[in-house]
Amino acid sequence: MAEPATPATLSIGEAASALGVSVDTLRRWERAGKVEFERDGNRRVISATVVAALLAERRPKSGSSARNRLDGVVVAVTRDEVMAQVELACGPYRIVSLMSREAADELGLEPGVRASAVIKATTVVVEA
Repeated sequence: MAEPATPATLSIGEAASALGVSVDTLRRWERAGKVEFERDGNRRVISATVVAALLAERRPKSGSSARNRLDGVVVAVTRDEVMAQVELACGPYRIVSLMSREAADELGLEPGVRASAVIKATTVVVEA
């Protein structure tokens, strides 16, 4: 069993896990000059400070990786015991979202409240 890296450094596997990438990706980044590993015996290690900087660099600026954000106004909210259907008018678009009633209550969604529809989907299929 390999010894854990010192607290100030992470092994290449630990760094990959923290960054959410593969070890191969980190090796490619090293070849491209994006990161620099040190040798600790026959192990590659990287400074925890460098990993923290990479994490900050990769963090979405808006706090969300969604690309589509439409600002609008809530025009209707239909609640039952568990779910809520929220309708927004966002410019020329009508957006309908289904969410838990608890979420709608916590967000204070009522007709007239300003809200944003954040749309993130890999596939949307609508057929008639």
